[in-house]
Amino acid sequence: MPVLVMKFGGTSVANLDRIKRAAKRVGVEVAKGYDVIVIVSAMSGKTNELVGWVQEISPFYDAREYDAVVSSGENVTAGLMALTLQEMDIPARSWQGWQVPLITTSAHSAARIEDIPADNINAKFAEGMKVAVVAGFQGISPEGRITTLGRGGSDTTAVAFAAAFNAERCDIYTDVDGVYTTDPRVSPKARKLDKIAFEEMLELASLGAKVLQTRSVELAMRYNVKLRVLSSFEEPTDTAGTLVCDEELIMESKAVSGIAFSRDEAKMTLVTIEDRPGIAAAIFGPLADAGVNVDMIVQNVSETNYQGHAGGVTDMTFSCPVDQMKRAEKALNDAREAGLIKFDRLEADTDVAKVSVVGIGMRSHAGVAARMFKTLSDEGINIKVIATSEIKISVLIDRKYMELAVQALHDAFELEKSA
Repeated sequence: MPVLVMKFGGTSVANLDRIKRAAKRVGVEVAKGYDVIVIVSAMSGKTNELVGWVQEISPFYDAREYDAVVSSGENVTAGLMALTLQEMDIPARSWQGWQVPLITTSAHSAARIEDIPADNINAKFAEGMKVAVVAGFQGISPEGRITTLGRGGSDTTAVAFAAAFNAERCDIYTDVDGVYTTDPRVSPKARKLDKIAFEEMLELASLGAKVLQTRSVELAMRYNVKLRVLSSFEEPTDTAGTLVCDEELIMESKAVSGIAFSRDEAKMTLVTIEDRPGIAAAIFGPLADAGVNVDMIVQNVSETNYQGHAGGVTDMTFSCPVDQMKRAEKALNDAREAGLIKFDRLEADTDVAKVSVVGIGMRSHAGVAARMFKTLSDEGINIKVIATSEIKISVLIDRKYMELAVQALHDAFELEKSA
């Protein structure tokens, strides 16, 4: 039998009525002849509650026990979903991560999937089981301890199972009906995309779009797993949702497919650093060691022989998530105290936002950057930092202009119109 993977997020299984609704969708696919692997998240809000309990008991908690506690929400949902399917006369059983087993690394609370042997579940399919309900977000370490994959890890679980079982498709059921050109709450003209390439979705996910977890898209692209993003609250049709697929399955692409944004950015500038070989490594090495995720980087033009410096001096600006700013400040000040780098001062600006235009069509369409920059200029929006890739242009701007920038760029690239 062909295998289909269906993943239901927290809002889709938030209570018993929603679990029953999700189970009916599973029943439809079983009736079509599929063996179905259902990946479930914890009920909406449950993981946050469990995390809160752990932190209340022990601010400096044992990560192994943290995983044991926070993974329990998915176990409850998996059992309830299996019971619901059984009441519908559909042969189903629940599976916890260790029972599959989903084997991970030992990095508790941020484990990565190493292997998913298919033997146990396939044996049950051969015996007549039609649905395997698997607790998402969790696995087992080589030491035999429960692990979790990090927040949003159920998406990654679903894609990994689709790859391991060579599934026909992986359907991600959530509280939105697909992937949009941008957040409809910011731009009312946002349009649902019928298809989007893996690379575009990966950029959008990494730049702030919250429909899919970045790791799940990376995994889907690596193993060419077709993903479909669907709403749990709308009636399913053959054209519902958004298909995330290989670029070759998309006939023609506009220059820009979507606009992503992130409010949670900080801009940091090292003022008056030595302009010499190795200075970038001396700056960003300590940041990497401290776990700071540096994104956009700009180095100013060098000034020579300034205030006793033997060579030239320059300023270095970079962006990072705002919740990592304090960690970045400490790492850089420690590096200065250790004599690894010299700088006059460190300036931090948390009142910024990142806005990005994304599209595989940029490879064959000229003038995207020019149009983007002119659009922002016409709105009186100053660009602080620019970063580009083959299919993305990102800018850092004052946060107060973020929504205006998104709306203006959405209009400028006519994203409300299909290709």
